[in-house]
Amino acid sequence: MSGTARLPMTAANPPTSISLRPVTDDDREFLFRLYASTRAEEKSLVGWPDEPWESFLRMQFQLQHAQYMQSYLNPSFDIILADGIPAGRFYVDRRDTEYRLIDIALLPDFRQRGIGGNLLNALLREAGRHGLPVSLHVEKNNPILEYYQRVGFRVEEDKGVYLFMVRRPAVAGEQA
Repeated sequence: MSGTARLPMTAANPPTSISLRPVTDDDREFLFRLYASTRAEEKSLVGWPDEPWESFLRMQFQLQHAQYMQSYLNPSFDIILADGIPAGRFYVDRRDTEYRLIDIALLPDFRQRGIGGNLLNALLREAGRHGLPVSLHVEKNNPILEYYQRVGFRVEEDKGVYLFMVRRPAVAGEQA
């Protein structure tokens, strides 16, 4: 370890490198902590004590994780690394007819740093080179919904709590 202090990551000090690596079994606890961070606001709504809340979240995480691992034909399940530090997950299913963004999630300290946007834009460019749309599901009350709409995703179907959205590839002459 060098004697240089590492500056905290902020909007003014974004990560210098963003990379992906495949999820391994050793990532389970990190993935649980990440999942729990996405549900933190709900805890105040239900008012549960810490132990039952964590048990509930572990059960929900296990169900979601198993569903993700079994439900896709050509998935890539990756850990997002920001300057080599595990920061989130980026799950994509690359199908013959579309790319499906299964999930993108970042720990709170890594949100609003351009990481997710950079990864999404790279995915949109990759899909565009193949002439394929990108689809995703998003909760109606998720603040990221506005961002998805700004980058060209359109609601294809209202599925109750979730919206199914698609971004079609740019037509020749349009900006991607």
